[in-house]
Amino acid sequence: MAALTWRDGSLLRDGKPYRMLSGSIHYFRVHPEQWEDRLRRLAAMGANTVDTYVAWNFHEEVEGVRRFDGWRDLERFIRLAGDVGLEVLLRPSPYICAEWSNGGLPAWLTGRVRAVRTSDPAFLAAVDAWYDELLPRMAPLQAVHGGPIVAVQVENEYGSFGSDRAYLEHQRDAIRAHGIVELLTTADGIMADMHHHGSVAGALPTFTFGTGVATAQRLAAPGTALVCSELWGGWFDHWGERHHVRSRESMMGTVDELLTAGGSLSMYMAHGGTNFGLWNGANWDGVLQPTVTSYDSDAPIGEDGTLGPKFHALRAAFAPFHQRALPAVPAAPRFQPEQTVPLTAEVALVDAVRSIPAAHVHAMPLSFEDLGVSDGIVVYESTTFIHEGAVLTIDGLHDRAGVFVDGERIATLARDGQLSVSIPGGGVAVITIVVESLGRINYGPLIGERKGILQGVRLGNRYVHGWTHRVLPLDGWQPSGVAGTDGVASAIIEVAEPADAWLAFPGGAKGMVWLNGFLLGRYWAVGPQVTLYAPAPLWRAGRNELRVLDVDRLGDAIEVRQVPEFGETEEFIGS
Repeated sequence: MAALTWRDGSLLRDGKPYRMLSGSIHYFRVHPEQWEDRLRRLAAMGANTVDTYVAWNFHEEVEGVRRFDGWRDLERFIRLAGDVGLEVLLRPSPYICAEWSNGGLPAWLTGRVRAVRTSDPAFLAAVDAWYDELLPRMAPLQAVHGGPIVAVQVENEYGSFGSDRAYLEHQRDAIRAHGIVELLTTADGIMADMHHHGSVAGALPTFTFGTGVATAQRLAAPGTALVCSELWGGWFDHWGERHHVRSRESMMGTVDELLTAGGSLSMYMAHGGTNFGLWNGANWDGVLQPTVTSYDSDAPIGEDGTLGPKFHALRAAFAPFHQRALPAVPAAPRFQPEQTVPLTAEVALVDAVRSIPAAHVHAMPLSFEDLGVSDGIVVYESTTFIHEGAVLTIDGLHDRAGVFVDGERIATLARDGQLSVSIPGGGVAVITIVVESLGRINYGPLIGERKGILQGVRLGNRYVHGWTHRVLPLDGWQPSGVAGTDGVASAIIEVAEPADAWLAFPGGAKGMVWLNGFLLGRYWAVGPQVTLYAPAPLWRAGRNELRVLDVDRLGDAIEVRQVPEFGETEEFIGS
């Protein structure tokens, strides 16, 4: 029998009235050596449940190779939650949004299947194969078997995307067929059409909002429990915008209103974590809006584990719902001493990328998907005659390109850009185009769009043919060449013992950063984020190597800081 049920408008735990007081922590955004620490902080906040999405593409980057080891050991994360006294709301929907690359859908799948999140047989076959691996791992961890999982989500905000009832029913039935007996849920925004299209019989409809308790009450079906499965206590950031915050007073206004109405909730996020590597997603609003590396989300538990005013406000609000005293508040995290170290330029960008063997010769440029690349950088190169005053156009550029002619940078182009290229007298030249994916769209109708050069490169009306392709390795890369103002640089940082740190890159324009071979993520001078989080488990006592690849302009130093800098702020509460 399911641990959680509902009746007469109330959520029940083993048949007795119950409040789910949850908070979101994504295992894929937290270093595994810090999972237990963050879960204990959540328990000390007064939560009785942790909710986490399951990011399909994090586990199956290569089709058929499904990993559940190391950072991907979801079973360990769930058991740790149980060990610290938390139950688990599991959200394994094939699609998660979450400002995560491609909304959690693998790029290899969206590269070939257009009708995602539908009952299209090709999509369902891939989902079924994934669930055949995932769900048998989850079933033994349910409350009915003594584990911490008390609820499982069928799909995520589907009412904002589609209307394929057969798809939702398939998902529900597939979960049940794999032995999941606990409470099933759906989650949708507070609009009637979202609620209608995202709900499915046999699953408790829940809501996602920043404000809107009264609206949710009106939309709730008679007799169902009032649950906000994402109460937005903060918000995420895009590059080139301000850092979004939500005041404690604003957040607690919604929390108190919901608790007074008899509702349950999950704080999104309780602890946001980090979009390490290139896992950040993006949105589309007429222009691409890539998400920053940080997923701090102005959460009660900061990206580095720091406990803010929201933590203490929630602890006070949740305490009356517990029969015993809450766990003690954990100690503050430790940080390295501040220092500044020189950054030494090693190889210019064109030299660096040309040190990668050229491959995949093709008449037209190939997309990332054609090359089997999820994210990062692909370098396109062709030798052609360029007439004087030519206009070079990249048709279908996704997302950003540095354009070089005979090794000289001509321009940097955004999506579908063009530029004039003038070579005195004209002549044969080598065109090199360094294309970076800035993040795969995670929400809306453009989910699954392709990356790279999608159509072609023209000089005037004439296509340039004969392209080689180089894929930038994201680990273990040792480029060769001459130092320049862009490209690869390195620094050595000596530390007495591993501890957390925040890193800044003064003078740098747009780069990726590796610490001891681990890709921390991106920095970008457009802001708002200035510092990158470098958690203690990634450091070694003694010598630590940092490598930077800046596609625009290298700085000359790296700053080790103890406090993050997320940029100029603005208040944001969602809807």
